[in-house]
Amino acid sequence: MALAVVISRSLDGLEAPEVQVEVDLANGLPSFTLVGLADTEVKEARERVRSALANSGFGFPSNKRITVSLAPADLPKESGRFDLPIALGILAADGQLDSERLARYEFAGELSLAGELRPVRGALALALALRRQAPRRALVLPAASAREAALASGLDVRAADHLLDVVRALARGDEVPALPVAEPLPLARDEAPPDLRDVKGQSAAKRALEVAAAGGHSLLMVGPPGSGKSMLAQRLPGLLPPMTQDEALASAALQGLAARSFDVGRWGQRPVRSPHHTASAVALVGGGSPPRPGEISLAHGGVLFLDELPEFARPSLEALREPLECGRITISRAARQAMFPARFQLVAAMNPCPCGWLGAPAGSGHRCRCTPDQIARYQGRISGPLLDRIDLQVEVHAAPPRQMLAHSDGDASTLVAARVAAARARQLQRQGPLNADLTAAQIDAHCALDDDASGFAQRAATHMGWTGRSLHRVIKLARTIADLAGASAIDASHLGEAMQLRRGLPAP
Repeated sequence: MALAVVISRSLDGLEAPEVQVEVDLANGLPSFTLVGLADTEVKEARERVRSALANSGFGFPSNKRITVSLAPADLPKESGRFDLPIALGILAADGQLDSERLARYEFAGELSLAGELRPVRGALALALALRRQAPRRALVLPAASAREAALASGLDVRAADHLLDVVRALARGDEVPALPVAEPLPLARDEAPPDLRDVKGQSAAKRALEVAAAGGHSLLMVGPPGSGKSMLAQRLPGLLPPMTQDEALASAALQGLAARSFDVGRWGQRPVRSPHHTASAVALVGGGSPPRPGEISLAHGGVLFLDELPEFARPSLEALREPLECGRITISRAARQAMFPARFQLVAAMNPCPCGWLGAPAGSGHRCRCTPDQIARYQGRISGPLLDRIDLQVEVHAAPPRQMLAHSDGDASTLVAARVAAARARQLQRQGPLNADLTAAQIDAHCALDDDASGFAQRAATHMGWTGRSLHRVIKLARTIADLAGASAIDASHLGEAMQLRRGLPAP
């Protein structure tokens, strides 16, 4: 009887718990048994490993009873990441490889029938889990996955293209050729981001976009077709500062969970997600078996743009309520639970009515044909609790032709981005999080109002029927406006502008 143990990792949401791949060769009827709550993709490793070993020139113990156990047994395992550790375990148990040399490494990789190593999903999540462990082993991955995992600094990440590369290096006692640790790259785009000056007119909407960027606030733009809502939303990422190292790592890890590998060329760029309005609730918030991140998690640290907001299914929109409040999503199933971060900046756009022309000025050539009931039903697709969680709600009116044909006006994105960066720096120095993420206790500590401003806020809240959440969000907006102005305290003018930026949907 021969036994070998190889260390690998599984994926459980954004976590990557350690898995021991135990391979036992025994006398008896020839068989290849794989146990340990393995998914269908993992069970198919038997055929991939058999062919990969044979086509790479290694002897396969076809006259033995092969038992592979993936421990712990109650942890679900999925994908082909266990192909490489299973193959190495078989070689070690058969005496073709020294099992003691395997103890210094962790392995993950899918094998082709010819023995080539294919990338695995969630490589950066594996590296981040290994980085939290002591002592740390070296991590051996396919070359494409190793480039992603090396973004987590402080790890010994090794790359290989073929099963032969790994076996020959371990057989000689040498180490797998090291992949240089990738240094954090600055925010880089293939081309310059769209400039805010390209949007002609719309000074009020541009101001709302600046406030949203400065405080991390969510934004809803309501206006007729062609008024520039989508153009404005596309320019928000250009106003945001580059990601921090921690933000970039979290975003890249989530991107790697959703795809075969993370595009390292997008390292450090804030994600921008814009799902179609036919997206389901699972597509937006995540789910499936095993659970995978949805659009809100893939937009973590960046922007989620929902165009034609009322056209989304009601369950899809209602699923956004908790993530907007707490910045994470917990996906619960009967047998397991997965938590994904989802601190995104929501930007949504919609028409004021089904035909889109509610409130069009006289002489514009457009007239609203919708009845009050149709308008109420259309706007009612956005529930009150969801609207209550959107900080800025502004109307975007169509610019007149003379303004559209005039030269570009307003500040360029670079100037606005500088003001946004300065306002964010004040917030981080004063309180830690951005204003949009302040808790009730932090609002009391950092957003105190003087007597005049407090009386003004009380009268406005009573007149408009605001909830406690609405009042808190107006105060946080006012704090952001004060930060943009470089003011240390909130006064009545800041509150007044904040109220104008949260006027709600236009009445029929």
